Amino acid sequence: MKKRKIILILFCFFILIISCNKRTSDNKTIKNKPQISQAAQNIKDEGADDISFDKVIYLTFDDGPSKVTSKILDILKEKNIKATFFIVGKEIPGNEDILKKIYSEGHSIGLHSYSHNYRKIYSKDEVFIEEMIKTQQNVKDIVGISPNIIRFPGGSKNNLDAQLLDKLHSLNFKIYDWNVSGEDGTNPSASPYTIYKSATKFKNPPKKIILLLHSGKVNKNTINALPDIIKYYKDKGYTFKSIDNTTPEYIFKIKKK
Repeated sequence: MKKRKIILILFCFFILIISCNKRTSDNKTIKNKPQISQAAQNIKDEGADDISFDKVIYLTFDDGPSKVTSKILDILKEKNIKATFFIVGKEIPGNEDILKKIYSEGHSIGLHSYSHNYRKIYSKDEVFIEEMIKTQQNVKDIVGISPNIIRFPGGSKNNLDAQLLDKLHSLNFKIYDWNVSGEDGTNPSASPYTIYKSATKFKNPPKKIILLLHSGKVNKNTINALPDIIKYYKDKGYTFKSIDNTTPEYIFKIKKK
């Protein structure tokens, strides 16, 4: 009988030790558990698909400067968003103040040729380069900087080969195509809703987006679509950035000769 009591006491003592060790372990786990930051919680609350800090969108606008560009700048200022404007050189005269506004409000300026005449600029590599340099100089004369980020009118697909790429890189130019488009360039008269749907067509958007939109004088409906496009990507948890010299190039498949 005494032997049974001793065994029972030892058993209870053993259970008590195990229980104490488990509580200590649990307390350490709780203490060391990483806390979700308020910023991450806000992203989750706003409807993002997941808590992520690497979802980035670059809003880019081709074909300006124009009065449409100015109205787009007003929207971006209201939303506190920076974007990138690929400038056509022949559109600068008469719109110098708008170009200055792009620069003074902290947006990036890129080059989109001088003439935007496909037949001309793609006739020879030298002509393409001359148009970019001419627009670069025009921008420098007005705002004092020499942009080296460029976008091919219509995109680089079928217009860029390895030889031209080497020439552009030797002049310190960097190329940026896109992976999402509002299709407002091919159809400027499209309704704001159509532009919005094209710009947000992915069920699961990629984590890095370069969104092609337009700010030429014919792109009036882009103005009306833009606030909803911005809201969509904000709700998805994206960070808005402008393209600069630290942004990796994004180039369509290079043409083979």
